[in-house]
Amino acid sequence: MKQQVFFIGVILLAGMFLVSCQNHSDERILYVAPDGDDRNPGTMDQPLVSLQVAAEKATAGTTVFVREGTYVEPLLIQHSGTEKKPIRFEAYQGEDVFLSGKGLEDDLDDVALIEIDGHSYITIDGFTIGDVTTNHVDKTVIGILITGASQHIEIVNNTIQGVSTTAVGGNAHGIAVYGNESITDIRINQNTLTDLRLGLSEALVVNGDVSHFTINDNHVYETDNIGIDVIGYEGIAIDQSKDYARHGIIQGNVVHHNSSYENPSYEKDYSAGGIYVDGGSDVLIQGNRVYQNDIGIEATSEHKGKYANHIDILNNVVFENSYTGIAIGGYDTERGGTTNTVIAGNVVSHNDTVGLEGAQLLVQYDTFSNRIEQNQFSASQTGLFISNEYDENENMFFSENEYVIQEDVKARWLWENKDVDSLKEFQRLTGSDRGAVFRAL
Repeated sequence: MKQQVFFIGVILLAGMFLVSCQNHSDERILYVAPDGDDRNPGTMDQPLVSLQVAAEKATAGTTVFVREGTYVEPLLIQHSGTEKKPIRFEAYQGEDVFLSGKGLEDDLDDVALIEIDGHSYITIDGFTIGDVTTNHVDKTVIGILITGASQHIEIVNNTIQGVSTTAVGGNAHGIAVYGNESITDIRINQNTLTDLRLGLSEALVVNGDVSHFTINDNHVYETDNIGIDVIGYEGIAIDQSKDYARHGIIQGNVVHHNSSYENPSYEKDYSAGGIYVDGGSDVLIQGNRVYQNDIGIEATSEHKGKYANHIDILNNVVFENSYTGIAIGGYDTERGGTTNTVIAGNVVSHNDTVGLEGAQLLVQYDTFSNRIEQNQFSASQTGLFISNEYDENENMFFSENEYVIQEDVKARWLWENKDVDSLKEFQRLTGSDRGAVFRAL
C-alpha cells in the first residue's frame, strides 16, 4: 500500500513539473541588440537586430528586451497579447535605448516611431523616442501613436523628445491616442515629454472615442503648444455619438514652460494650456503642478453647442502662468462652454503675469452649473482675482474661497464686465461665495 502511494506521488510531481515547464515556455523572451542578426534565435547571446522582426515574432506572452543603442527604425506592433499573456517591449534593465527617426525620409505620409493600431495588452516601457521632423504642412509626426480598436495599453517610463514640425499650420505629437474606433483602458504614466515643436497640436493628446484612461505622473515641459489635452467633437470617431474622450484621470503630473508665443503657427499668442480639456467628459484633474505655461488648466469646448462636462479640477498647484491660472468657458460666442464642473482645493497664485486681464480664474462664454469652492487665489501685480466679461453664466456657485494680495496692490474682481474692488461687492454681484476670506499681506 505504501509503494502504491509512492508511485502516485511520483506521477503527481511529474505532472506538476510538466505543467510548470509548459507555463514557462508560454512566456517567451526575445532580445534585440545593435550587434545582433535577424537570423539569430533572439536569445541573450544571439539577439535579433531589428525591432520590426522582433515585433513580428512577439506573440502573446512575449517580452522583448531591447539592449542599449540607437535604432533608426519605427516599431509597428504586429500582435495582441491577452490578459494573462501580455506583450511587453522594454529597455533591458534600464539601459539607454533610443528609437530615432533621423534616418526616415520626409515624404508625405504620417509617421509614428511606435504605433499600436488595433492591438491589445501591450506595454511600452523605458525607451527614448525622437528626432523625427517634417517640413510638410499636411503631414503629422508622432512619437507614440495608439489608434484602432486598441485596449489595455500601458505607456510607461519613456522619454519623447525632438518630435517637430517646421511647417506653419503643421502638426506633431509626442504621444497621441486617436480613438477612431473604441479605445479603452489606456495608461500613460511616468513619461517625460520635452523639446517638441508641435505646430497646431499637443504634446500628449487623447482624442475621440477613448474611455477609461490615466495620464499620471508625467513630466511635460518646454514645448511650443499645449502640454496635455483631452479632446472631443473633432470628427475622429467612426461612431460620432462617442466622439469625445471620457472617464479619465490626469493626476500627479508636472507641466511647465509650454507656450505658443514663439510658435510660428500662433503669431505671438499666449494660448497654450498646460492641461486642457477640450470637449472631454468625466475627467478628474487632481494633484498636478502646473506653472509658467500660457494658461495653467483649462476646461471648455472649441465647438459651439458642445461642452466640457463633469470636469473635477481638484487640489492642483497652479502658478506663474502668463495669461491665467484656471480657465473655463469658450473664448468667444462661436465656441462651446463648460458645465457641471467643480474647481476646488486648488492653490492658484501669481498668474496673469503679462497683463492680459486673465486673472487667477478666467470665466468665459457659456458656462453653467459650475462650482468654485475652497480655493486659494493669490493675485499677481494686476490685482485681478477673477475675470469674467460675459453675462451667460448660469448657476455659477462660489463658496469659501480665500483671496490673498500684497498690501501695495489694489484688489479687483471683474464679473459680468463689472469691475469691483472689494470681496463684499463681488459677493453681491454673484450672490454667492459665502464664507470667503480676503487677506492683504
